[in-house]
Amino acid sequence: MENFDTLIIGGGPAGLMAAVRASSLGQKVAIAEKNHSLGEKLLISGRGRCNFTNAESDIDAFISRYGDNGKFLYSAFSRFGPLRTREWFSHIGVKYIEERGKRIFPEEGGSQRVLDALLMQCRKNGVKVMRSTPVKALKVKSGHIDRVITEGDEYTADKYIIATGGKSYPKTGSTGDGYEFARQAGHTITPLYPALVPIRTRETWPKLASGCDLRNVRLTVILDGKEIDDRFGEMEFTNFGISGPIVMELSSHVPDWEGELQFSLDLKPSLTHGILIERVKRDIAKHSGHGRFHGLVRSLVPAKMVSLILELSDIPHDKPVEYISEEEIFEFVKLLKDIRMNINGLWGWNNAMVTRGGVSLKEVDPSTMRSKLCDNLYFAGEVLDLNGPSGGFNLQVCWSTGYIAGSVNE
Repeated sequence: MENFDTLIIGGGPAGLMAAVRASSLGQKVAIAEKNHSLGEKLLISGRGRCNFTNAESDIDAFISRYGDNGKFLYSAFSRFGPLRTREWFSHIGVKYIEERGKRIFPEEGGSQRVLDALLMQCRKNGVKVMRSTPVKALKVKSGHIDRVITEGDEYTADKYIIATGGKSYPKTGSTGDGYEFARQAGHTITPLYPALVPIRTRETWPKLASGCDLRNVRLTVILDGKEIDDRFGEMEFTNFGISGPIVMELSSHVPDWEGELQFSLDLKPSLTHGILIERVKRDIAKHSGHGRFHGLVRSLVPAKMVSLILELSDIPHDKPVEYISEEEIFEFVKLLKDIRMNINGLWGWNNAMVTRGGVSLKEVDPSTMRSKLCDNLYFAGEVLDLNGPSGGFNLQVCWSTGYIAGSVNE
């Protein structure tokens, strides 16, 4: 039975960061990873480009993006926050660039570059990587982990770090194992939901614009007839509903909204209803005598949206523009400013970027990531009840909590 100073369960971003940090402090470290390869979910982050953090400089603003649970991160961010993360990765050879929305990406190489840099540090520091080694159980005695049991062996350590990820994208190995391990140690798991996930609509017409990427649009949440939230930015239509950054961010809140839930899409948020009416009238005058309604629609929306708008409008697609009435113009503009969709739930774990819910933060020390119930158990990453929007916020949780969990014997 081999013994280690630190045994980390899970070889994703949080586990790798914890391993690098702990081994840099002279600890004998091992990673038990059930997959043959490490960092599989990291490799698909940002569609392979790896938006590994965000350049938001106001730490309060940064933490607010995690909702009420964000305050748990103040201690971790004070020691290894977004700026330190960028400096650290740059130091180990991952140069970065900043893009729209303050998103930080590797200058070259994408996710593979980030993963290779982490694995290089593990090799350099002598971390033992046990691939294809799924942990089956923790043996806990009187608030202390005695050993872990894998399929083929047992291991002991002075401390154990659970960094298994959540339940999102289970094909990468994130199947919720860490929650069961946490329960074995007496921990509470808050309700789990897919987050940063596409949304289903009751309507089937979104498929008419499937693949259409929209920019600079506004999506408003309407609950029981009242506007309660909104987002401005990018979204897209799919065969089953809607997706894209602003949709994914709102998806994290869908489980909280009980009642009749609708989204309203404004394709022209920078134009008032009145100004847009005048714009449409000018276009009609320009094409009077030779234009049809479908041509007018093409002048106002992306090509992939034309079929959808024609489907939703009451105006015949081949109607000459000079015969479009004032009332029809008003209703057409109303449609462009308020496309209603009835929400029919979330797409599911296979398409979710992160997990909402996890190990209760009340049972974890924010300054060390140590369990308050089990004296040699620590947590890092998505297994914790922490999730933020897209834009580098969720990987930042992995880096910060992994670093802190690996620093406890500093």
